[in-house]
Amino acid sequence: MRKFFKTVKNFIRETDNILLLLCALTSAYGCVSVLSATLWTVDEGEKFSRDFIVMCAACVAGIVIALIISLIDYEFIMKMAPLIGLFCIGIMLLLFAVGVGPRERPDAKTWIKFGSIFFQPSELVKIGFIITFGVHLEKLKGNINHPLSILQLGVHALVPILLVMKSGDDGSALVFICIAIGMIFVAGIDWKYMVGGLVAILAAVPLLWVKLSEFQKARFIVIFDPEAYPDTAYQQNRGLAAIGQGGFFGTGLFEGPYTQSGSVPVSESDMIFTVVAEELGLFG
Repeated sequence: MRKFFKTVKNFIRETDNILLLLCALTSAYGCVSVLSATLWTVDEGEKFSRDFIVMCAACVAGIVIALIISLIDYEFIMKMAPLIGLFCIGIMLLLFAVGVGPRERPDAKTWIKFGSIFFQPSELVKIGFIITFGVHLEKLKGNINHPLSILQLGVHALVPILLVMKSGDDGSALVFICIAIGMIFVAGIDWKYMVGGLVAILAAVPLLWVKLSEFQKARFIVIFDPEAYPDTAYQQNRGLAAIGQGGFFGTGLFEGPYTQSGSVPVSESDMIFTVVAEELGLFG
């Protein structure tokens, strides 16, 4: 028992308590924001929304899991990279069999449903991709700028990107692209490859544009001409109105006219920034 308490004491002493505190405070800030965003949906007699309860549970679970992972030697995690990669591919392939899409996108397969809880595998795969891609970069080390190394890294990155795109989540696919580019850049890739990749992407834009659906094209055009697609621009316009309502100090927590009337669609997740901006303002 004495050895156990000594281990716990050493763990607490070696833990970055400031970082842990900041994570806890940030998580609490997010929970309060979700609480406010969903307050108008709470039925009479109930105190909290399902989204708020799930958010709190996820934050607590996340911090506990992070503490447990911190006890694992990172070299062990590196050795497990092949299995982590296979797991990530497997869980993405599972989407095509049992995946479901949001009400707005029934054709997509981005979520796995467990009872009343929806889980998005691509969020977990992002962590797995960072691990496996990091291990891949570490193995290449000084040979990262060799053409064969660039090809290998490109194929590695394309596997999750294409799987996520195939599931119908183009937004997450862009996140994977940014993660890959950021990690390659930090690893010391030659600028000629970065420039070459950018030129290739720009050259492919016309070809990709033809492949996009009308809905996807509208998402781009609406940025420059919102009046041409009023239905597509509805969420953005409402969000901008809510942000403008907040000013510098906001309208007050749980008192935002747009937030508390549910005027901004999906304000509890995609548009959570509007909740903070309206009720707590630029200061918040």
